[in-house]
Amino acid sequence: MNTAPPSVTAWRNAVFVAFTVNGLGMAAWISRIPALRDQLDIPVSQVGILLFAISTGAILGLLISGHLVHAIGGAQTIRLTLLAFGLGLILTGAATTLLSNFVLALLGMAITGFAGAVCDVAMNVEGAGAERALRRNIMPWYHASWSLGTVAGAGIGSAAAFAGVPVLVHFGLMGVLLAVAAVIVPRWLPAHITEEEGQEPRPDFRERMAIWTDPRTLLIGLIVLGMAFTEGSANDWLALALIDAHELENGTGALLFGVFAAAMTIGRIVGVPILDRFGRVPVLRASALTAAVGLAIVILVPIPALYVVGIVLWGLGASLGFPVGMSAAADDARTAAARVSAVATVGYFAFLVGPPLIGFVGEQIGLLNALFIVLALIVLSAVMSPAAREQTPTPDAEPVDAS
Repeated sequence: MNTAPPSVTAWRNAVFVAFTVNGLGMAAWISRIPALRDQLDIPVSQVGILLFAISTGAILGLLISGHLVHAIGGAQTIRLTLLAFGLGLILTGAATTLLSNFVLALLGMAITGFAGAVCDVAMNVEGAGAERALRRNIMPWYHASWSLGTVAGAGIGSAAAFAGVPVLVHFGLMGVLLAVAAVIVPRWLPAHITEEEGQEPRPDFRERMAIWTDPRTLLIGLIVLGMAFTEGSANDWLALALIDAHELENGTGALLFGVFAAAMTIGRIVGVPILDRFGRVPVLRASALTAAVGLAIVILVPIPALYVVGIVLWGLGASLGFPVGMSAAADDARTAAARVSAVATVGYFAFLVGPPLIGFVGEQIGLLNALFIVLALIVLSAVMSPAAREQTPTPDAEPVDAS
């Protein structure tokens, strides 16, 4: 039996695929939020509760993700969570289309959030490992592949909405795709490395938990918190906010979310050479300013051509915050899994608090006005950006053969 590790190229490409299918799965439910609301016949405040279920599942997943990756490795974690992600989508589709059962839909969304979040951490740990083995900065490209998946997923969702495809059929097909990826992708990821294989001893449970007291880790988490809120508010509410404020069709709302996702993809693709030239801190500050200007246009300018411009700026500005934060958290290879988990947990707090907060505030003053909350968190990210300054990483294991 051949037990040789995969090449760096295969490792890198497998991570790209994992990010892409994760983005496809995420965009599936995001693009059908209006359909979920209509089929379940619920008000905006209950849509916030539905999104809260995803966020709660995500936070629970993030709290155990570092320990899970530590215990069974990134490849096995990705395999299990992609399968669970698909199961959550199928359950949500059945609860919505067949049963119109809000409680089961909540359960399906919670499973989706849990699986997606744990998979997110495992993908970022694997991506950081491949990045170190290649000895070049490619993390934003991984996240660009995720954004590319969301663009494709938004396009599929928009087409499904215009064609009247039931949510169950749409989510069922996505579940099958995620299951196929769960079988294929982990085959090209390195096996779980143990201390017996000659590696530096990995951090024990106490050391992994002590990471939560490290100031730099927490400050990076605040950067990711603000930028995740900036990105997540568009994921959760952009389509509904524009539909309600401007009386657009559901398909048009999904299409405008696709514009946002496309802008994020472009920002992540072009972000690598920009990061190489200017470094993390200036790029994070410029990103925050761009996102703030774009969001202000979307909120304040009721002219279609201009709020499309605002969506583009919003997407470009939000594009680099999360991947730069993940790279900064993974500077030390030995503690990368625990630090990425901690930073992602702080950042994903935005997805826990954001949906119900904007939903309940939006019920009172309108969804567009509720997005002013996001502007304050964009400022927070800009202020905290020096924490992401490049560090000299701890030497990693010998790079995998790149042949």
